[in-house]
Amino acid sequence: MRKFRLTASACAAALLAGCAGPATRPDAVVARPVVPAATPTVAEAPVAMPMPPTMLDRIRRLAPALDPGVLALALEARACALRNGEVDDDAKLAVIDYSRPSTEKRLWVFDVARAALLFNEHVAHGSGTGENIATRFSNDDGSHATSLGLFRTAETYQGGNGYSLRMDGLDPGFNDHARSRAIVMHGAWYVNPDLIRTQGRLGRSQGCPALREQVAKVVIDTLKQRQLLFAYANDAAFLQRGRSFACDGRSAGQILAAARAGTLGAGAAVGAVAAP
Repeated sequence: MRKFRLTASACAAALLAGCAGPATRPDAVVARPVVPAATPTVAEAPVAMPMPPTMLDRIRRLAPALDPGVLALALEARACALRNGEVDDDAKLAVIDYSRPSTEKRLWVFDVARAALLFNEHVAHGSGTGENIATRFSNDDGSHATSLGLFRTAETYQGGNGYSLRMDGLDPGFNDHARSRAIVMHGAWYVNPDLIRTQGRLGRSQGCPALREQVAKVVIDTLKQRQLLFAYANDAAFLQRGRSFACDGRSAGQILAAARAGTLGAGAAVGAVAAP
């Protein structure tokens, strides 16, 4: 009887072991879950961020025909005038490039604060300055010659040439006699592109930057009261001794060369183009 009980117990133990599954053999290899190998992280090359455009870049895009060196000098002169408190931050800037013949549109008017081109017009030079090409410049009364440098505009008045704009020269020795010489901006019949076809040049003033009669009033009203006009020519004396653009110690030659090489800019400005 006892033998029967032992046998039954052994069978029960075997059945219980079978419910838990076969025992693992000591030498069996346990399978492990396969983990995919991590993909090596490739460092991304740094993206070069473009440099923000300078004021020179922005204004130059509005007037691609304007020499970037001349524009740079004018913007530097404006920056110096701002630094010296001679005009306000929103001062507009007219640029005349007298190295160009009178047959070309050589006057540009910019709203610098908005980076907008407002006008691109013909402008006359003085009879004492040359025929179609301006070759002689003067600050002297009676010379009938054009003066170079930075001017600050002032009041308007009605005179012998109609609606006119007075200007004060800010370049000692080059244009600081402008008020006493009555060098003003005004309209004139002889600033007529039709004359170019008949006489090969515009008519000439007595030293004033004269404009077409059709646009003179609107241009004058845009530039009156503490705006700026920069008159340039490739004149050795002016480029060596002019002070309006040189308040940071650089020479005209350095500013011109850097701008023409594309390595110079003046502060940033934003805005839209608006050309009539």
